[in-house]
Amino acid sequence: MKQLKLNSKRNSSGQVVVLLIIVLALLGGAWWWLNSNKQNSAKEGTHFAREAIQKIAVEHDINFFNSRLSPQARMNFPASAQQEFMNEIVKLGAPVRPVEVQGKIEFTSQFFEPRGSFHSRIYYPARYADIDLTVSHPVGRWQIDEISFIPQREQAVAPAPAGAAPPAAPAPAAPGTSPGAPPPQAPPASTGGAEAPPATSPASSPGS
Repeated sequence: MKQLKLNSKRNSSGQVVVLLIIVLALLGGAWWWLNSNKQNSAKEGTHFAREAIQKIAVEHDINFFNSRLSPQARMNFPASAQQEFMNEIVKLGAPVRPVEVQGKIEFTSQFFEPRGSFHSRIYYPARYADIDLTVSHPVGRWQIDEISFIPQREQAVAPAPAGAAPPAAPAPAAPGTSPGAPPPQAPPASTGGAEAPPATSPASSPGS
């Protein structure tokens, strides 16, 4: 009887160990799957944000813009507002530098409800513009929740001052002289003073 009890205790303890191993394996697999899914979701969100900025600010794709707006964003951006928004971007022309996007995806819970904010400064021929984008992935696909496009203010060019006097022309050279010639010299002055008039003899009196 004692041998049977020992065997039953060993069997039960062995089953408990096996169950613990199975549970730990399941938990480890679930954690690995959630973490892997989180990383993939962050990569997809970043890729979507870059694609959205490229499609809207560079390619001016209004169909992409309209189809990717969230329900709330579509209420804020009806069709007429979407067209005005796109016209404002088109007026600046084509970017002159590669578009760089900064931002990251964060999760409202530990592994679910991804949401990200992204920013890009786009340089156009005349000036630059800042575009800010907020994306999320509630169900099914990524969407645009908020978007703003802020062009740089145009810098007024100061006009040239009116009535500026032209530079004065150089004075003409004196006639009869050539550049580099020494100035004319005056004749040397006499050292004996003024020349005296010639002496005259006194007139002889009559009858002398």
